[in-house]
Amino acid sequence: MAVKVYVVFYSTYGHVAKLAEEIKKGAASVEGVEVKIFQVPETLPEEVLGKMGAPPKTEAPVITPQELAEADGILFGFPTRFGMMAAQMKAFFDATGGLWREQSLAGKPAGIFFSTGTQGGGQETTALTAVTQLTHHGMVFVPVGYTFGAKMFDMESVHGGSPYGAGTFAGDGSRWPTEVELEHAFHQGKYFAGIAKRLKGGSA
Repeated sequence: MAVKVYVVFYSTYGHVAKLAEEIKKGAASVEGVEVKIFQVPETLPEEVLGKMGAPPKTEAPVITPQELAEADGILFGFPTRFGMMAAQMKAFFDATGGLWREQSLAGKPAGIFFSTGTQGGGQETTALTAVTQLTHHGMVFVPVGYTFGAKMFDMESVHGGSPYGAGTFAGDGSRWPTEVELEHAFHQGKYFAGIAKRLKGGSA
């Protein structure tokens, strides 16, 4: 049976959605892995989103908390709000009480990717504070570490991402994920899928 990896994200302006697509490609490159991409429900009214200048949502289906239990591994992506996950993703996690009660996600691998506005805006704290959600569900946090290699040490150009996961800097919203950031996202998807496959009993 195929290993099911879900990429679940929230994106206001599209930066996290862009990373999510690359992560999906990376995970799908692992033989025997089936990848599905979802977005979590929006909590802001259309009127407010319009005033914020937010573009239309992607065509990714909206996931329900119960669907998480179908996956063998889940990668969660979200932008930061003051160094923590956006309220929309937190609201989604808050709705997983039924899964928590049954420990339906216990033992499943989970990864995190993210977008921040600035270099000091939460490339580590956003992921670190999100680990509490995974912990209460008994999930196995799979950080990408430094497996992406030398490009993580590059000081010549600005790039997001950290040992916790792939990331990008949105700046004022006009900056989009760079080639290196997208490569990091692809790598994370591939690396995570390999781990999920091994945990399910296959060989990556």
